[in-house]
Amino acid sequence: MTDPVRLLLADDQEMVRVGFRMVLDSQSDMTVVAEAGDGQAAVDAVLSAPTPFAPQVVLMDIRMPVLDGIAATKQIATHSSARVLVLTTFDLDEYVYAALQAGASGFLLKDAGPAELLAAIRAVASGDAVVAPSATRRLLERFVPALPHDADPSDATTRIQALTEREREVLTLVGRGMNNTEIAAALFLGEATVKTHIGHILSKLHLRDRVHMVVFSYDAGLVHPRA
Repeated sequence: MTDPVRLLLADDQEMVRVGFRMVLDSQSDMTVVAEAGDGQAAVDAVLSAPTPFAPQVVLMDIRMPVLDGIAATKQIATHSSARVLVLTTFDLDEYVYAALQAGASGFLLKDAGPAELLAAIRAVASGDAVVAPSATRRLLERFVPALPHDADPSDATTRIQALTEREREVLTLVGRGMNNTEIAAALFLGEATVKTHIGHILSKLHLRDRVHMVVFSYDAGLVHPRA
């Protein structure tokens, strides 16, 4: 048996953390190893823990004291291998893009059911993203025009030179919200070949997952928000 996924709960509301812990600790493949009531405490918990005991997935609230969830996510993604699953509500959607840019591996609504929460954590722990590409595309199309971009477009343009023409085509279609089956059909490729191209893109551009491929495709100008 594999060891359970180690989780950290970061939320300034203790009752929220208690509710999540009750659900998560009942699962044989995951365990809550730490809690934090603010973003700085979350960062400290991840970075100070010995590697064998460090949290592997962080459930991160956005609005917290001391250090908000976006800033905390950026520090965790930059200085550790832990993956961040951002928790949000409908009225906080405008912050999600910034969280994804900061290095989050996806987002989940706080009112998601237990099954959805568990599936999201398992997906993130396995290296996948929890946001469907089409949902990410719709989110970006809605909020990208009004949000400041920290990414340097010239840097994205330079980095993209490392891709082959085919890899650039695949990245563009990922940015448009297509799944692997749709990309394979559009480019007359096998799905296995598409997966290989995606693996190469992630490696060459130093991106964490498919969500960040979408973010990068916008920053690089391969995909543009719809009016």
